[in-house]
Order: sequence, then structure tokens, then C-alpha cells
Amino acid sequence: MNDKAFIKKGYQISTDKSLLDFDRVHKYLSEDSYWAQGMPVETLRKVIENSICFGVYFQKQQVGFATVITDKATFAYIGNVFILPEHRGHGLSKWLMQTILAYPELQGLRRWSLATADAHGLYKQFGFTEISRPDRWMEIYNPGIYKGN
Repeated sequence: MNDKAFIKKGYQISTDKSLLDFDRVHKYLSEDSYWAQGMPVETLRKVIENSICFGVYFQKQQVGFATVITDKATFAYIGNVFILPEHRGHGLSKWLMQTILAYPELQGLRRWSLATADAHGLYKQFGFTEISRPDRWMEIYNPGIYKGN
């Protein structure tokens, strides 16, 4: 489905941070997501301030979200991707990914990255694969950071 088809159905995607429903995004991330359980309000404020944010809206109500952390020249990390359960199954996550990957400020990047526990099929449709050289990647992983662990 293309942009016009979604818009005709009452959906839109915007990077305008003033449109974000902060409380709805925080509720989903801190209570319903598997990756950001317990995320403090102030942490989400920093995320939004320092990322390109993509809001998905249905009749002006927020129904989805994603962030991109990037230098806008070589690398981008896609995170915090969600579509609310009642709006899943309509192709919105595909549309969101198409919109992110086509975003003008994110063209010509050498590498895109993301992490997922359950959406490999979605991301593979857009060219994402498992890390080709995991022996060259390292991380500091602190999954309990929001719980004080």
C-alpha cells in the first residue's frame, strides 16, 4: 500500500515531535514493550530530544512510533518501533519502515542497524539480515537498567 492509500484511510506518519502523544508512547514503551519495561519519563524525553522520531497517527491519535539514532552521514539505528495492537494487521509497520528508509536525511548511509526479538520477518523484507560479521561487533548490554539492576 502506498502513502495515499493509508492517508485515505485516515493514517499519517510525521516526524513533527510536537504531534507526539508523549504519555501514550511512554505507556506503551514502559508497560507493554519487552525492550523498555520501566523506562523512566525522563529517559524517554532524552530519547525523543536526541532522535529522529516517526509518529504514526490514525485520525490524529497516535497509534505507532519509532526512533532513529543517527549521525546522518554513515550510520542509523532504528529503535522503539511499535504499532498499537488494535492497529496491527493493516500494513502500518511496513509503511513505517518504508517511510523511515526513504527519509531524505537518511539517504546514503553505510550501515543501518536494529535489534528485534520477534519481527525478523518484517525487517528482512527491507534488506535487513543477521549481523554479517558478529565477531566485529561488541556491546555493553544492561537490560535491567530501568529496574535499578
